[in-house]
Amino acid sequence: MSVPVVTALALDGANPFEVAIASELFGIRRGEVARHLGTDEWYDFRLVGVEAGQIVKTLGGATLTLQHGLEAMAEADLVIVPVCPRPASRESKDAAMVVPGRTADVVLDALARAHDRGAQVMSYCSGSFALAEAGILDGRPATTHWLYADNFRERFPKVEFVEDVLYVDDGDVLTSAGSAAGIDLTLHWLRRQHGAEVADLIARRMVVPPHRDGGQAQFVRVPEPEIMADTFSEVLDWALSRLDQELTVETMASRAAMSPRSFARHFRAATGTTPHRWLIDRRVDQARRLLETTGLSIDRVAEASGLGTATNLRTQLRACVGVTPTAYRQRFAR
Repeated sequence: MSVPVVTALALDGANPFEVAIASELFGIRRGEVARHLGTDEWYDFRLVGVEAGQIVKTLGGATLTLQHGLEAMAEADLVIVPVCPRPASRESKDAAMVVPGRTADVVLDALARAHDRGAQVMSYCSGSFALAEAGILDGRPATTHWLYADNFRERFPKVEFVEDVLYVDDGDVLTSAGSAAGIDLTLHWLRRQHGAEVADLIARRMVVPPHRDGGQAQFVRVPEPEIMADTFSEVLDWALSRLDQELTVETMASRAAMSPRSFARHFRAATGTTPHRWLIDRRVDQARRLLETTGLSIDRVAEASGLGTATNLRTQLRACVGVTPTAYRQRFAR
């Protein structure tokens, strides 16, 4: 079986951090991942410019010499668009991309042809503007950085814009918010392809949270000064070690020495999600790991993850990944 091809677009003005996200996650073969998958193969990762051999200047002044041109997209299984075709400023809504004329046309055409051929497409931050300009997002849900939300809505009324989320997964088209949300979206995509254990292995190597749900808020307010960050860190660590036990928002609030209402308010301010949603997500993550790495029955997986019953496990897993526990295990069990 051939190795999947992933391309990431890099034009003049590319964001080096976002280019590095794609390079880090798809261009590095990690030993622990290879051992888990039972193969040394990972992805055939290619940084792509308009032409092979092109030298582009990134934001911050670094330069990249690109070995591949746009023709590489014709082979790609996944095409990533970081913030290199950038939106016009909010004051000027004329230009679709920083790069002018013919260059913009050939890039947009290559993106549209890749998607029409069946490639999945993924954007980081305002890379979604390029996907929208190419017509890929028409009639589909998508997001972008909160700073560009008004501009995006005005320019692309055919797109179902999703406000204030980290990322949107619409199957073969995925869009994320600001730069760091590109990490969350890509880990989410890898979890979808390879299972929770692989995504967690990579996240641990990168020292980032293994899973932030796409519906989480982009902009998280800093908690009030008297609510220290380590308060929530201690409570979350305590809860993670007890997912198989009866655990409610009320018990978490009591652990933090707060009323449930105050705890919920501060929790959302600190994390961008609700305590109830956080608990469900962590329990589903635990269930996925158990389905992948153990031979426990479905009933026991439900109990050990705190979801209680096989029926609830089935409901929550379907809502999360669209398949039953048995189908998930068949696909990802090692």
